Amino acid sequence: MNALRSAILHAQPIFLAGPTAVGKSTVALELAGRIGGEIISVDSMQVYRGLDIGTAKPTTAERACVPHHLIDVVDLNEAFDAARFVALAYKVVNAVQARGHVPIFCGGTGLYFKAFLEGLGEAPPANPALRTELEATPLPDLLRELEKCDPATFEKIDRQNPRRVIRAIEVIRLTGKPFSTQRANWTHASRITPHASHIFGLTRSAADLRARIDARVEDMFASGLVEETKRLLAHGLAQNQNAMQALGYRQVVEHFRGERSLAETVELVKIKTRQFAKRQMTWFRRQLPLEWIELKPDDTIAATVALVRARAAD
Repeated sequence: MNALRSAILHAQPIFLAGPTAVGKSTVALELAGRIGGEIISVDSMQVYRGLDIGTAKPTTAERACVPHHLIDVVDLNEAFDAARFVALAYKVVNAVQARGHVPIFCGGTGLYFKAFLEGLGEAPPANPALRTELEATPLPDLLRELEKCDPATFEKIDRQNPRRVIRAIEVIRLTGKPFSTQRANWTHASRITPHASHIFGLTRSAADLRARIDARVEDMFASGLVEETKRLLAHGLAQNQNAMQALGYRQVVEHFRGERSLAETVELVKIKTRQFAKRQMTWFRRQLPLEWIELKPDDTIAATVALVRARAAD
């Protein structure tokens, strides 16, 4: 074992974050193979069994090559949140390190990264009865309530994301306090701090990322996203508000309802994915102390992995 690999094996976990389609998974897979790593998915949608094509899950061959964790954790009729992610992630990290391997966190769900690194804050857990009530309330009504009770959150939240709006209202009603003040009060409980870890953000130029997103969306539909969505509807997809936020599935369901043609659906998913990637970048830049690495179209995976290894060894 050379000195570089020995240093990495005894270091904190490596974190690879960034927007959708930037190339995180490919880099993580190659990196894991080079340093004896195991990948921990940081993706709020890959935890659901069945959401395969639309979430770009690693293939069977990739999972056979490198162990992957926190994928296919729950069924579509189950809830999953940041608290559960943190609890499971700590167990996985301990097990991976006990095997002498390097935990490599890889994904684009910023809240899960932040919750693992900085703690969960003091917001209460979900309340099933209240959650059911809020899910049945029209989004415009929820937004009016949020604007009245917590203007700060109203200004910053993604108002087109019912799941986040519902959670904000839920916390406000349960605590009587603005959601914004509670989200800011993160408990620094993690043993793994940003200053002691290797936390990288992967990015690309706008034109490059757009081309990659468009290609990914086209590949998803060519690989059977429509058929997959049809199967999942029979297993409760439409009833799971979290899972229905996964890009592609909601738009395909709307296509089934006759709201737009398949060609129009493909183009809409491209637009929604580009918008999502932009929001991810904004969130990461504001919320986490990432060390950014810009990838170029002609960069090789080997070169990117060599750069990550070199920086992780510093």
